Order: sequence, then C-alpha cells, then structure tokens
Amino acid sequence: MRISDVLVEKLLKSTGKFTDEQIKVLRDQEKTEKKPLQDILIKNSVITEKDLTKLYAQEVDIPYIEFNARELSRDVLKLIPERIARQYKAVVFDVAPDGNYLIALEDPDDIQSINFLRKQLGANIKLHIAPASMITAALEQYRGNISSELTKVISNEAETEESEEEISEDEVAEDSPIAQTVNLIIEYGVKASASDIHIEPREGYVVIRYRIDGVLREANKLPRKVLGALVSRIKILSNLKIDEHRAPQDGRFKVEVAGMVYALRVSTLPIVDGEKVVMRILNETTKPATLEELGFWGSALKNIQKAMVQPHGMILVTGPTGSGKSTTLFSVLSILNNPSVNISTVEDPVEYRIFGANQTQVNPMAGMTFTNGLRALLRQDPNIIMVGEVRDGETAQLAVQAALTGHLVFSTLHTNNAATCLPRLLDMGIEPFLIASTVRIVVGQRLVRRLCIDCREKYTPEATDLKRLESTFHLGENGIMKRLHELEDEAYADGVGKSDKDDTKLGSTESTITRLWKAHPDGCDNCNHTGYRGRMGIYEVLDNSSSIQKMIVTNETSENIQKTAISDGMVTMQIDGLVKALRGQTTIEEVLRVTSQE
Repeated sequence: MRISDVLVEKLLKSTGKFTDEQIKVLRDQEKTEKKPLQDILIKNSVITEKDLTKLYAQEVDIPYIEFNARELSRDVLKLIPERIARQYKAVVFDVAPDGNYLIALEDPDDIQSINFLRKQLGANIKLHIAPASMITAALEQYRGNISSELTKVISNEAETEESEEEISEDEVAEDSPIAQTVNLIIEYGVKASASDIHIEPREGYVVIRYRIDGVLREANKLPRKVLGALVSRIKILSNLKIDEHRAPQDGRFKVEVAGMVYALRVSTLPIVDGEKVVMRILNETTKPATLEELGFWGSALKNIQKAMVQPHGMILVTGPTGSGKSTTLFSVLSILNNPSVNISTVEDPVEYRIFGANQTQVNPMAGMTFTNGLRALLRQDPNIIMVGEVRDGETAQLAVQAALTGHLVFSTLHTNNAATCLPRLLDMGIEPFLIASTVRIVVGQRLVRRLCIDCREKYTPEATDLKRLESTFHLGENGIMKRLHELEDEAYADGVGKSDKDDTKLGSTESTITRLWKAHPDGCDNCNHTGYRGRMGIYEVLDNSSSIQKMIVTNETSENIQKTAISDGMVTMQIDGLVKALRGQTTIEEVLRVTSQE
C-alpha cells in the first residue's frame, strides 16, 4: 500500500501527537533521503505499520483487520488462486455466516484488483484493509510443508546412477530443481523461526535439521545423490570455492522472504560422509529489542541502564556459545547509538548490522586479529568500543587500557556465571586494582524457551514438586521464600508475564509456591504444536560495588564474590528463571536445563 505524502501528513496531524515542527523535520528528512514519507516514518519507528494502516482505514472508511496467518484455513485461502492472490496482494481470511467472503487487501484503491475479485468470487465480498506484513504472511500459507514441497521438486530431477559425478552448470542454475530446493529449505527455516539450518550427509541420505528455540529438529531426508549439487549451489550463493572439498569455508549471502531481508552466515565442513553445511539465519530488517523485551527487570535493569550511561569503563557479558550475548550487546549499542557518538566494533563474525556504527570483521589471514583491530580502533577517536570477545591477555590488557583512558568498552567472555568472570581476567594477567577500577557491571545470561501464551497450562505443584523445588533452589533456607515472593511481586509490577490472557494472581506466597505453568503436551498451531514459542533471556547482573572491588583487590574466590553480590541484592540466573517460571513465561524444566551446571 502506497499512501501519498500529503495524506500521510494529514493522518499524522489527525492523531494530535505530532507538532508542526516534528512533521517539518520528517519532511526535510524525506527530501534528503529521497524516500516516501511513509517509509521514513516506519524506518525511524515514528509510527508502526499497523497504526498507520489503521489511520488510513479510518480515512477511507474501510474496516481494518488483523489476523494470525497461521490460523487461516487453507480451504478458505484457496478460494483465490495463489497466482491471483500474489498479483493483487489480496487474501480471503474467512467466510461470514451470511455467505460473504471476507477479503483482506493491502491497497483498497486498486480498482482493477477489486473488479477482478468480484468476477472471481461474485458480488458477495466484503473488503478489509490489513497491514502489508500480514498479507505477505498469509500468502506464505499457500505453501505446503517442507516434506511435500521438497518431494515435489526432487521428483522433477532426472534420475542419476552415481552420487559423486561432476556437477554441471545446469544443475545449479537459478531455475534448476536444486536451486528451488535450497530456496525451500531456507524459506521453511525462516517460517519456522529457526536460528540455524543443518544440512548433514549420512551414508545413504542427506538429513535437513533446524534449530528452533534452541533445540535441533529433523525436518526431512533427501536422496544422497543431491548432496553435491546442493552444497555447490549454496557455495555459489555464498561466493565460496565450489571445487574445494577438503577444507572448511565460511561465507555469507542475503535472501528476501515474505518481504523481509535475511542474512545467512554459511559454514562448510568436510566430514566422513561428505561436506556438512550449517547456515545461521539473521533477520536484518528486525528492530533491536528493548532491554525489557529481552527479559531485564528490577535491579538488573536499573544496574545495566546506569552502567550504559557512564562515560568510561567496561561492561562484560558472559555465557556459553548461543546464550544470546551478541543480541544483548546489539540492543545496548542500538540504544546508545546516535549521531553525537562514535561507536566502533571488532567482531568475529559481524552478526548484527548497526546503522551508523563502524563495524570491523576479524580476519586473522590478513593480520586483522582482535588485538590489532582494537589497537587500530583506539586511533579512530571512538567514544564506545565493542570487542566481540576477550580471548587472550593482550586483548584484555588493551580493553582495560581503553576503559581507563575515557572509553566505554563492551565485550564478552566465556565463563559460567558473572562472578567467575572477574577471576578469569586475573588469569589473563590483568592487575586486580585495574579490574576493580574499570569493570562497571558483569552480565551473566542463558536462553530459555518461552511458553506459548495461547496454549500454556497452569497447575498447582504437588508435595513432591515442592520438595524438589526446595532442594534445587534452596527455598527452605531462612527468608529465601519470602524474598522470592517479593521478587515476583516486583517482577509483576515491572510487567513481567503480564498479558491479556493472564490473571493478576501471583504464583507464590511468603511461605510456598502455589502455581506454576507447563507446556501443553500437544501445543497449538501458533507454536507448531511444540508448546513453546520463541526464547527469552534469564540474567544475573553483578554490580561492581565497593565491597566487590575490595574482594577483587584481595584476590577473593569467585564463590565468595558471588555470595557478597547476592547479599548486595543480585538476583542469580536460577532465581531470575524461577521468577519468570512463576510468571508463566517459561517452565522450571527449562530453567534447570540451562542452569544445571550452576
């Protein structure tokens, strides 16, 4: 839907939320960037696509509609053939009791499409306006599941006797069955909200697996004979050497699925049965999440917000691979990003692009290591520096020196929790007094699966459950249960776990736990029948208080540092996870799955 600039301006004024001066700034930006005002508004998050579509619907007096694309009936959807639906950006989302076809359009001014739809379905149609993203999501529902789609494509390939024969150019061309297969594999991964796609050769077949919400799931098996062409097609897209089969390679390419741009980070690895390919999916059009959306609340949120605005110092994020450290730093840097500061990063690899930041990719072959990159950055007049990972003493020394000389430094470390991060820096040869004076906070984190809000189930824990919880979380210790209840009350006040479908009742009292949540065993359509939908972080934020600083200088153990931090008010990852389980955001099993080593 394209709305004229004049009408967009009129719609903004009708809300009463925008002054003439604000609108003038937006119009000036429109002239500078030579983009429609509508695009400028949505790109800068001045107004959401949904809100702008609602205002437009009111202006043209056509009902506005929102729907969940996954819940649409395929039989109803196919009342309009896929080719026509895509051409006119229109879908039938329901049939009214009186027999009227309820149609959602992106552009109600397209008279040609409306006339055609009337010829196709008859006069008994009722038009609605829906956001473009919802129409696009609905159009994707015309596709079947990956197994049926891949079977259809693969069956079109000519049968070949040998699996290891040379790959011809025709086999990997844009319109070849193999190219379609790669497109389908990627599209399914995007639609399933997968973070990684694994293409793994086995002795007699090729298995396709997706990591969804942190758990690998097998989706399909392909004939062994397609492996060579499949890997070659991905290598061509990633600009890799297609004749190199004995050494690992890394590449990257972009695709557009359902109107959104995704970057795929590709890694190939020779294994016994052939070449394995893993593709990491990164949504480049997604907006950075706020700290609250990531899962920060209470004292953890206040401490990280306080540390972020310091003129200098170090903020460290710890956790194993895949625990969301890069996502946390991406959100923090996006909050700090504005034209008055110079943000420079050295990363391996660059996962998220930050508009306006200077991001450098590590390349050891060319001599661009973390150490060399950081040393060069310090000559570039940065205000904020992000080092992807502190891996050795030299990088750690440079990062500390940068923090001492007036820079705000962000980095990650691979340690089990926040407290063990400080002795780890000591092991790298950093003087204790330097750690005490430069580190502002340390964030420890893990990712847990988020319960599907549409089908989750609440239950009252039995005596055996309570006994297990008491043992695991030390709830029997003096004052712990009361403290947990206070934390849940604080989390509820901060909006943790609040939703239209939730009641206001807390899951704990000062003496016991009264309510917990679990995943529905069969799930629902909205969560692909898994019971979980998406992931969220559980955190501990260690504030480098004066008592902690004294312990660092005297080389105290991480256990003692942890105890002091807890007595100072730090909420541990396990307790943060327990509070979120009480609030219906995850399950006890999920929390224990990712924190059991603690």
